[in-house]
Amino acid sequence: MDKLPLYPLQFEPIFQYRLWGGRNLTEVFNRPLPGKDPIGEAWLLSDRDDYQSRVMNGPLEGWTLRKLMDKYPGQLMGKLNGRYNKFPLLLKFLDAQKMLSVQVHPSDDYKKLLPPGETGKTEAWVVLKAGDESRIYTGLKPGTTATNLKESLSDGTVENHLSSFVPETGDAVFIPAGTVHTLGGGVVVFEVQRNSDVTFRLFDWNHVDAKTGQPRALQVDQALECINYAQGAAGPVVPEEIVSSPVKREQLFNSRYFRLWRSKGKIPYLTGATHEPRILVCIDGQGALQYKENLHMVKKGDVFMLPAVAGKCTFHPEDTVNMLEIAIPE
Repeated sequence: MDKLPLYPLQFEPIFQYRLWGGRNLTEVFNRPLPGKDPIGEAWLLSDRDDYQSRVMNGPLEGWTLRKLMDKYPGQLMGKLNGRYNKFPLLLKFLDAQKMLSVQVHPSDDYKKLLPPGETGKTEAWVVLKAGDESRIYTGLKPGTTATNLKESLSDGTVENHLSSFVPETGDAVFIPAGTVHTLGGGVVVFEVQRNSDVTFRLFDWNHVDAKTGQPRALQVDQALECINYAQGAAGPVVPEEIVSSPVKREQLFNSRYFRLWRSKGKIPYLTGATHEPRILVCIDGQGALQYKENLHMVKKGDVFMLPAVAGKCTFHPEDTVNMLEIAIPE
């Protein structure tokens, strides 16, 4: 088994209850969701101790991402082999029917606030669906300080300190560690983030969890300590078009933790890279991913990892396909 070559690996989503969620992810996956609870998150690729993504295709069906990292580190990670003891990114879909908590993620500079084994967290969103009531909050308005922000938590005026905008489908938003942020009002997004689960809540809109009958815990002191108060308004990024691509291809994010491109078109094109892994997330349309003589069918909502050993593959759209491709920088 150790000598079995890796191939494009499809992963099963892990659905997560969230009090602010809904049932709109059924449209993203084009299939029913489990249960009847509000689903706020679908974890698409996760190497967390408590939530492990599992392969759902081919000879390695049922294998976890952690097991792949342990047994096939070279084939999977290529030139990144040895750099990470767990897969460094966590990918999700979010269905924010209600407002998420006003929150912040610390940077690596706040090691005393990080649980053992955790890192800081930078993340980014790509908007898949937005409605008239949708809103994204990122960054602080000028003049906001730790003192007046803390005071606003007591009198319920925290929203007055937050920069916000009305999102549109296709918007891409970068959220560096230390940025106060939230979203809601029916917006659905794809999220890429560092593999960290550290979140400090400032304010939770007086939500009560229907499962516990209690409000969720806040971490006000930790949040106030790690906020970047110089981080002002952060609206949608301006995509960088890749003119050499046969389909419309744009780079949305190019950070030290992840890079992300969006490709849209209906003619075959090359995807992936040599000597490094890539992740493909289909957000619209369908087609076939060709690896050697094999075709892997890809439809809306599917997630595939192209291991480093796979190199570049050809994607054959059946119709107009909208595909995200994520890379881990060296």
